[in-house]
Amino acid sequence: MAGRGSVLLPTYNERDNLPLVVWLLVRTFRHSGIDFEIIIIDDGSPDGTQEVAKELEKIYGSDKILLRPRARKLGLGTAYIHGMKHATGNFIVIMDADLSHHVRVCFIKQKEGNFDIVSGTRYRGNGGVYGWDLKRKLISRGANFLTQVLLRPGASDLTGSFRLYRKEVLQKLMEKCVSKGYVFQMEMIVRARQLGYTIGEVPISFVDRVYGESKLGGNEIVSFLKGLLTLFATT
Repeated sequence: MAGRGSVLLPTYNERDNLPLVVWLLVRTFRHSGIDFEIIIIDDGSPDGTQEVAKELEKIYGSDKILLRPRARKLGLGTAYIHGMKHATGNFIVIMDADLSHHVRVCFIKQKEGNFDIVSGTRYRGNGGVYGWDLKRKLISRGANFLTQVLLRPGASDLTGSFRLYRKEVLQKLMEKCVSKGYVFQMEMIVRARQLGYTIGEVPISFVDRVYGESKLGGNEIVSFLKGLLTLFATT
């Protein structure tokens, strides 16, 4: 795969995770021979995440680590839109800063099939989830089941947040998407299917957070259900 990869890394209270996830990403890209940049989109974390990001800029260079903060939490979808404005790569990776994802497999899959999108899936092949309690597993499985039944999206994992996009494809999808929270991930795949983009999947082993707590709560679940019904009614 020729070109450059831009990783969009939204953060909120990730000061403990950020140095390790950046180190892992830098090591992966360098070992794979892929040019890269990591764009950190911090939403006003009170725990000092931005100070850590500034130190990482000094360590790895401002051409590789770019801190592009926002004043407060404004939603996952808008975080990616904000990060896209600063991305120079022709491939964009979206992922969490919680050490749950592995980047190299997406680039390999993209090259194999020349896909427009490569999505990590926990629900196909040897993919799986480790470290979650039963409640979290049921929520995730239930969300994916409802989405498959109502929307028939053509992908097995709609609620995951580990994907690679061609930059121009991501830009087009962002123009179409209206969701701002966790529903954003689901809507991106549904819109991609509508527009005829090719989607490859790679099984991933999702390991629960090393540091910190998940941001998933009751409000996010309600928003997801509302978004799902909206997509069902409009797609």
